[in-house]
Amino acid sequence: MMEKFTVLPLCVLLLLLTIFLCSEASAHNDDALCGFPVVTRDQRTIIVETELGEISAVEINDGCGIRGKHHIHFITLDPNALLLPVLLHSDMVFFVHTGSGNLTWVDEDKETMTEIRRGDVYRLRPGTIFYIQSNLETEVREKLRVYAFFSGNEANIYDPCFGPYSSIRELLFSFDERILRAAFAVPEEVIETLRNATKPPLIVQGLTKNRTEGSEDYSWQLQSRFLKLFVGDEDGDLGLDPIIDMTNKKKKKTKKRTYNVFEADPDFENCNGRSITVNKKDLHALKGSSVGVFMVNLTKGSMMGPHWNPRACEISIVLRGKGMIRVVGSSEEIMKEKKCKSKRLMVGEGDVFAVPRFHAMAQMSFNNDSFVFMGFSTSARTNYPEFIAGKSSVLRLLDRNVLAATLNVSNNTTDLLLGAQKEGVMLECTSCAEEELARLMEEIQQEKEEEEARNREGERKREGEEARREAEEREMRWGGRGR
Repeated sequence: MMEKFTVLPLCVLLLLLTIFLCSEASAHNDDALCGFPVVTRDQRTIIVETELGEISAVEINDGCGIRGKHHIHFITLDPNALLLPVLLHSDMVFFVHTGSGNLTWVDEDKETMTEIRRGDVYRLRPGTIFYIQSNLETEVREKLRVYAFFSGNEANIYDPCFGPYSSIRELLFSFDERILRAAFAVPEEVIETLRNATKPPLIVQGLTKNRTEGSEDYSWQLQSRFLKLFVGDEDGDLGLDPIIDMTNKKKKKTKKRTYNVFEADPDFENCNGRSITVNKKDLHALKGSSVGVFMVNLTKGSMMGPHWNPRACEISIVLRGKGMIRVVGSSEEIMKEKKCKSKRLMVGEGDVFAVPRFHAMAQMSFNNDSFVFMGFSTSARTNYPEFIAGKSSVLRLLDRNVLAATLNVSNNTTDLLLGAQKEGVMLECTSCAEEELARLMEEIQQEKEEEEARNREGERKREGEEARREAEEREMRWGGRGR
């Protein structure tokens, strides 16, 4: 049966799985203790949606037992679009998937700007005010896509009523007019101008440098200037001359550099793929953060060797292609006791999946395409994955006799087991993903048959119970007539 599955075209297998996987994803996401959550692309929650871009969100538990859940926001901006200023409530680590633009933020009494482009990684701290404007590309009008990760650990927990950030405009105008006038020491007409302005969506057309009163974005100019006072710009002036364009004034700006995963040397690379991790040693902005970043690119018919993370949980996003994820628990007895089981997961572009700490995993690409995913690791310390096979195998550190006793084989057999594979990280694994997919389909079919059998058994019990009640009723009726 296995061979029949593997010779089927991949597109047929994927089609057969589509309905099942869509229905199962939400169940996986609810299994926080010993499941392995998956959120498919079509299950994202839309937060902002305009003609110029959108923000969608995923909430996911990494299975590590921490308080709260992690959030990932997928920010998409059309060329020359602007994400208006927001106040961060949480630590934010982001990755730029496509496009380019400028990220500007205000913290520690200064404004900082950096150019961002595909492959960039950076971190902003809680309490930071930031906004993003995408570039207007003349040749390739590519959208700017930013994946922002907000950790839900105890050090960065925030009020779920507010979310990981809030609009500066909403913060300002939640106060009464009298409070604003007293706070900013401005005439009443300035507050009225701001309040009477049409509320813009969170994503708008990129602002031009030269604006005049009466133009469509004049109110945004005033709000921008209001923002500068809000964060303590000493040169701010909102008096009787609100026409002055503060964006043309000299301002103290600093520039920061991001970390680009495509320009850095990989941690590991061979013909089967490459991987790279980013931590505080690589990017100073990550110092003090409990989040790291990684990216894995598997070529066709390859596998990231079986391994586990001793210090970190992983939340991954599929950037390109489809792949199979095999995740196993640390103890089959405990897994069965808790009604858990090992998982085979098929994931595709845009899907988010999580693997808890200490759970061994292997990621596999199909024979017809590469499999690329990036993710965020939730550890304040450097995490070195422990690989099971190859020259860096953790099994090589065990005493030879003890390992042989553990596996209940001879020393010669363990020597053969550990000596054959020289790689261990990125391995050739032709048709491994296809075979895992076939086994997943068999499991699905088996679960379906078991469910149908349980339903039939339940129906037989109900029918037997109904027949028993009817017999009792007949006996009571005939017994009454006899008396």
